[in-house]
Amino acid sequence: MAGPIVVTGIGLVTPTGLGREVVWPNLLAGKTGIAPVESFDTEAFNVSLGGEVTGFEPREHLKRLEVEQAGRASQLAIAAAHQALEDAGLGIDALEAERTGVTMGTTSGEPQEVEHFDDHWVADRLSQVGPEFMDRYPCHHIPANIAAELGLAGVNMMIPAACAAGSYAIAKAFDVLQAGRADVMLAGGADSFSRITYTGFARLGAIAPERCQPFDVGRKGMIPGEGAAILILETLERARARGARIYAEVAGYGLSCDAHHMTAAHPEGDGAARAMEQALQQSGVAPEEVSYISAHGTGTPTNDRLETIAVERVFGPRGGGTPISSIKSMLGHTMGAASAIEAAVCSLAVHTGWIPPTINFEQADPQCDLDCVPNEARQLEVDVAMNNAYAFGGTNASVIFRRAAE
Repeated sequence: MAGPIVVTGIGLVTPTGLGREVVWPNLLAGKTGIAPVESFDTEAFNVSLGGEVTGFEPREHLKRLEVEQAGRASQLAIAAAHQALEDAGLGIDALEAERTGVTMGTTSGEPQEVEHFDDHWVADRLSQVGPEFMDRYPCHHIPANIAAELGLAGVNMMIPAACAAGSYAIAKAFDVLQAGRADVMLAGGADSFSRITYTGFARLGAIAPERCQPFDVGRKGMIPGEGAAILILETLERARARGARIYAEVAGYGLSCDAHHMTAAHPEGDGAARAMEQALQQSGVAPEEVSYISAHGTGTPTNDRLETIAVERVFGPRGGGTPISSIKSMLGHTMGAASAIEAAVCSLAVHTGWIPPTINFEQADPQCDLDCVPNEARQLEVDVAMNNAYAFGGTNASVIFRRAAE
């Protein structure tokens, strides 16, 4: 075993801005990145809001790859990777290529490439898929493009575990480092905003018409978003040896499956509770020691109620009084990037002693009787933070971050 694994760098590309220095203050201020969709016409839907990354110019972030070589999700991920390495104080030349790996999660990969092909197929009567489609569409190209951009030759893996994918990627990176198969891992998630995804959730009636209100009695649904987040993970020993800033330790994780329904969560929160219990057990942390929970918190009536049931199964009534907030109220649901962004939030909460709020909260729901940090950030010494993520198919993940030992 390689000893404790720590977070030394954070890269963020979100609807509320680019980079830790911008995103974190905006989240603490309760600033929303949700706005009317600009990338396609929403006239056919009865909803029009989304969490899109604005002001993003890929040519400013790609150093080796040409823009034409990478789809939008890859572009967002590459930008986050550069940010994370810079934040960690690691130059590309300082990395041993064969000992530096990438694990990424996604929900849809590069759905915009499907849309582009479909548009041309209809308009131009294309008879076959061109090579450029296969060069950009497959989801495994996201970590491969990061590796090509940075010249990394270590472990390279894509985990398409839907909305829990970022946490799964972090868990895999944790295992790789513990096994001594790498010195540094870039781990996170990425997804781009797409008409395909938006249409699917709109047809499910799951998109909120005006705002995302997790845990509020009047909540009406989620709002799709996009983004990318990457954490730099390395051993505590290595981080200390190079004098790195340490945000938090990745203490452990839990993974589970409801094995219940393709879209509906287990009615008693079974899989979600098991993931939390596994994470606590591996970390050697008691429920009462958890200072903060980053909720999956989509804002749909069913998700928030079942998440409350699961949290109360593990932490007791009212979640044991543990603060639990959802940044999806500000970013929307960034799909495969969501739990990676929320992992960064947990790391920053441990590092800074601040918890971001759940905005748009007006009236408590008796079925969601939790301390959801309503509307205003809270200053609190966070020794242990838990990040929860749940996905279609009943895929659940919980990752625990704590203050690294002095």
